[in-house]
Amino acid sequence: MTMTQERGSPLLWRRLALIGPLTAFFVVAGFFLYALRSGDPSTLPSALIGKPVPEFNLAGVDSLVSKGSPVPGFSHTDLAKGTVSIVNVWASWCIPCHKEHPFLVELKNRSKAPLFGINYKDEAVNARRFLGRYGNPFVAVGVDSMGRAAIDWGVYGVPETYVVNGAGQIIYRHVGPISPRVIDEILLPVIQKARNS
Repeated sequence: MTMTQERGSPLLWRRLALIGPLTAFFVVAGFFLYALRSGDPSTLPSALIGKPVPEFNLAGVDSLVSKGSPVPGFSHTDLAKGTVSIVNVWASWCIPCHKEHPFLVELKNRSKAPLFGINYKDEAVNARRFLGRYGNPFVAVGVDSMGRAAIDWGVYGVPETYVVNGAGQIIYRHVGPISPRVIDEILLPVIQKARNS
C-alpha cells in the first residue's frame, strides 16, 4: 500500500461521515414533506362544530366603502340573528384567496346567505385593493390584525370558510379554498339543511 492510499482512506471516511447524516436528514425531511402534502386539509377536525361562534368584536377595514357607504365590521352577535350565514377568513397576501374569490362571489349569489369576511393579519390598503380588484361580496368585513379571532375560531390557515346557523352555532367548516365542486356538493346542501332545521 502506498503512502497516498493510506492518506486517502481516512479522507474517504471523513467524507462519508459528513455525507451520511446529511443524507439521513434529507430522507427524513422527504418523508415529513410527503406526509404533510398527502393529507386533505379540509378533513381537519374542528372542536367548534355544533358550538356557538366564539365571542369577538372586529372593527371594519379602515376606509373600505361599498356602494358609497362604509363597510362595517361585525361581532359574534351579528351571526345569531336567525339567518344562516357564511364566514370566510381571508387575506390579500394569501395566493389561494385570490383563486377562491370568484367562487365566494358565486357562493353568495347562489346561496343568498349573508357572507361575512374576517380579514386576517392584513394591511387595510392591501385589503381594499384586493376587494377593489375582485369585488366585495361581504356584508361586513372585520379586521383581525393580530390573529386573535382566528385563533378563537380554530383557524389553521387562510382561507377557511364556516357555515353558521341562525342561532350562531358553527355547523360546518371548510379548510382551504372553495371550488365549484365544494359549492355544489357540500356548502349549498349544508346551508339548505340548516335553513330547513
